[in-house]
Amino acid sequence: MRSVIFDLDGTLADTSGDLIAAANTCFRDLGLGDMLDPATDAATALCGGRAMLRLGFSRLQAIDEAEVDRQYPLLLAAYAQAIDIHTVLYPGAIEAVEALKSSGYAVGIATNKPAALAETLMRSLGVRDHFASLIGADTLKVRKPDPLHHIEAVLRAGGDPAQSLLVGDTITDRDTARNAGVPSVLVTFGPGRDSVLALEADATIDDFADLPAVVARLIG
Repeated sequence: MRSVIFDLDGTLADTSGDLIAAANTCFRDLGLGDMLDPATDAATALCGGRAMLRLGFSRLQAIDEAEVDRQYPLLLAAYAQAIDIHTVLYPGAIEAVEALKSSGYAVGIATNKPAALAETLMRSLGVRDHFASLIGADTLKVRKPDPLHHIEAVLRAGGDPAQSLLVGDTITDRDTARNAGVPSVLVTFGPGRDSVLALEADATIDDFADLPAVVARLIG
């Protein structure tokens, strides 16, 4: 079965607001106040918790990786307590997923968000059952851009890795697809459209309505 695997943060949903709020909780607890701005730091938020912590600390001093490591589990704990306050699915995301499924594609998720948090978020948003698989950062011993992360998402969805592609929004997603020897489709409607276009993925989309036709062109 041909398969389409989706990244989560920045691809299916804009999770940046809740991620930044969690990071700012850490900074406030350190007496630093809110170091990140949801309006201008969304692109960094979608690169993960450690990226946000590094950005915040860089605005005060040299980045202390040991402090980043100490704060990271606290950030995850704060995020788990308020995971869906600001998060929204991108327009047309689930409609595109259902169109793909109706055309015979298997559909799953490969995310570098911890699996339990990804499961919680997708269920909170009411859309977990639309996806046949979900592989998180800690599901395997590897994570994106390791190709096994994508391949396992395909296999658990009941698909054939040789007839799959990855839909994402970052260089990590592009590199995961390249490492797996499959096409990548990057979305351009999140923060940093120009930087996404510069990644030279196999295809880009400005609207989820365009995805089914792009998928058909790339993998049949």
